[in-house]
Amino acid sequence: MGKPAAIFFAVVIAAPAVAHDATPTAAQPHGWTYPFSCCSGMDCREIHDQGVLEGPRGYVIKLTGELITPLDTRIKNSPDGQFHQCTVAGEPTGRTICLFVPPRSF
Repeated sequence: MGKPAAIFFAVVIAAPAVAHDATPTAAQPHGWTYPFSCCSGMDCREIHDQGVLEGPRGYVIKLTGELITPLDTRIKNSPDGQFHQCTVAGEPTGRTICLFVPPRSF
């Protein structure tokens, strides 16, 4: 490996993993950070309540018809009381990586 390639490799390895933040809301006025396990800096966004149907079998993402069952490990508690979805490559029609669901108290 040449010196430039070795330096590039060292910088990439040493760079911290960065996630991005959810937009501030009344419940979280400073926003909150999506966990790196769900997001690689562009994959997550808030989706409106109308974009998710909750039923006895779980949550259905209306845009894709994807069903996420209640015991699925992709379901996370939403700290701001809004639905948020993280998808492969950040595509709205991509497979769900994480779905942040409002707790029943909101």
